[in-house]
Amino acid sequence: MTPDSEVVALLEPREGLPPVTSTPRDLAAAVERLAAGTGPVAVDAERASGYRYGQKAYLVQLRRAGAGTFLIDPIACPDLSSLDEALDGVEAVLHAASQDLPCLAELGYRPRLVFDTELAGRLLGYPRVALGTMLEEVLGYRLAKEHSAADWSVRPLSEEMLRYAALDVEVLTDLRDALAGELTAQGKTEWARQEFDAVVAAPPPQPRADPWRRTSGIHKVRTRRGLAVVRELWETRDEIAREADLSPRRVLADQAIVEAARQLPGGRPQLDKISGFAARYARRHTAQWLAAIRRARELADSELPDVTGAAVIAGPPPAHRWSERDPAAAARLAAAREAIGALATEYRLPTENLLPPDAVRRLSWEPPEPATAASVAEALTGYGARPWQAELTAGPLADALRAARADITGVGATLDSDAASPQE
Repeated sequence: MTPDSEVVALLEPREGLPPVTSTPRDLAAAVERLAAGTGPVAVDAERASGYRYGQKAYLVQLRRAGAGTFLIDPIACPDLSSLDEALDGVEAVLHAASQDLPCLAELGYRPRLVFDTELAGRLLGYPRVALGTMLEEVLGYRLAKEHSAADWSVRPLSEEMLRYAALDVEVLTDLRDALAGELTAQGKTEWARQEFDAVVAAPPPQPRADPWRRTSGIHKVRTRRGLAVVRELWETRDEIAREADLSPRRVLADQAIVEAARQLPGGRPQLDKISGFAARYARRHTAQWLAAIRRARELADSELPDVTGAAVIAGPPPAHRWSERDPAAAARLAAAREAIGALATEYRLPTENLLPPDAVRRLSWEPPEPATAASVAEALTGYGARPWQAELTAGPLADALRAARADITGVGATLDSDAASPQE
């Protein structure tokens, strides 16, 4: 870790603040220069989470040795397929790549080779892996983050915001090189490569079943009729937000939806008394809110949503129920988690990066018979574990499963013996 006295604040891009690329001609020139550069290309994207609907990019930053830094406005230049073609085969360096790759793909830029500095930090055991923290600890640079939650959809972007954006990729490749050296020193280079490839190959996330059930505070709604109100208001809000290109919570707060579900207002006077519905933007859609509540009130009992959710999730039940439903499975899970925890400590990385928690649960719920290193490795691979993960954990997990089974068998035999003993 770099001492505070040696930390240098990053205040200005080394070649000065570049202009925003906002015309087809400027984009073509930027692509030509980036293609002529050398080495990896540092990439970042700024979104407007909390302000706009969805997760599209509102600024794309790139930097490559021999080319310099480029700030591309994807509103003015929405097609980056030429960049994709020019950088085919060039490693893209991103921080938290899984967050930026989807919005870059929407623009036509799909890196096939990635180095994720956040994921590398996790594999190396860094306790905090935010970009600013890692730049400070690894390279001794302090990066200002005052615009990290800004509204990047505004135009024009201020000079301060553009400077912030340019600095995000200023030394990203330097961080990549330092972390690559640490991965080599710890023998984790192949682990990282498999993880990076998995990020690139990951399919788009599937839509959530009943997304309205993620409304903040929904646990306060105790009735099925109330849940129907949550559903109708959530879906109405989502439609309004999509059409207006606004974050749904800027249209109507979750808290207002929950309170309406609890109070079931019958008209505008009752609705206006609920905090949130009187907000300026929400007031414009009072008729739609009342119509949504009325639809929920008029539903037949058979049409009301289930309190616990009707979606059937494949796989084992929640782990906290195992001790009641299957004590043997609960014992296997405890032993497996202990084995994974010990390995994670030994190799200095988070347990969730050593092996996906879902794979541990599925393996413990329905272990292969017999539980050998080979059979466990095959099962883990089927549950999505990468080759390095299966290779590292299969043996210890097989030992843990066999030990848990022996303990359960031993306890059962003792209980049978006690039951058969004559009473004194």
